[in-house]
Amino acid sequence: MSDTLNVAVRELLGTNHTRRLRKSGHVPAILYGHGEKNVNLAIAATEVNGAIRHGTKVVEIRGAVTDSALIRDVQWDAFGSTILHVDLTRVSADEKVVVTVQVELRGEAPGLREGGVVEHVTHEVEIECAVNALPDKLVVSVNELHLGQSVLASDLPLPSGATLLSDADAVIVHVIEPTAEVEDADLPGEGAEPEVIGGRPDEEDASGE
Repeated sequence: MSDTLNVAVRELLGTNHTRRLRKSGHVPAILYGHGEKNVNLAIAATEVNGAIRHGTKVVEIRGAVTDSALIRDVQWDAFGSTILHVDLTRVSADEKVVVTVQVELRGEAPGLREGGVVEHVTHEVEIECAVNALPDKLVVSVNELHLGQSVLASDLPLPSGATLLSDADAVIVHVIEPTAEVEDADLPGEGAEPEVIGGRPDEEDASGE
């Protein structure tokens, strides 16, 4: 189920107006695509944060504009804590889009009991998928992963009709033997501490200000 964002059209643009908008608890955004005119929008920060927290890819826009849109890009502040600007692309249910999807691990690998360490190597992949089948995330079970084994991007469970665009041979997760440099008391000077491995269309300005 898509999140709904209630929007208002931004009539006043520019740095000062954008700063005032953010102080009022709203996020500036732009809606574009499908050959229609770009529309500058204002959205309540609580609604935008909720959609991002849920991992939502496609949202329903209501209010001054009614449409379905893909969250194409999110601009954060330098601390990665506050959303400064959002790019939205108009989409229809049957069209295919290219998106980046998070990969989440589930379960407990038997390789841990065999003395190995689970290493999550690749945390996201790029896929092409129909809008009405976009996953919020891709879940990988490690319940059958033994020491020395790995899961590749080509092994990921994709929605029907979806295409993997990332390197198919990229390692998503593997179980490896831990490595450590052991201090040898008979070799002075060679002791060491152990190493434990455990974008957008033209707007009033490019930065969203």
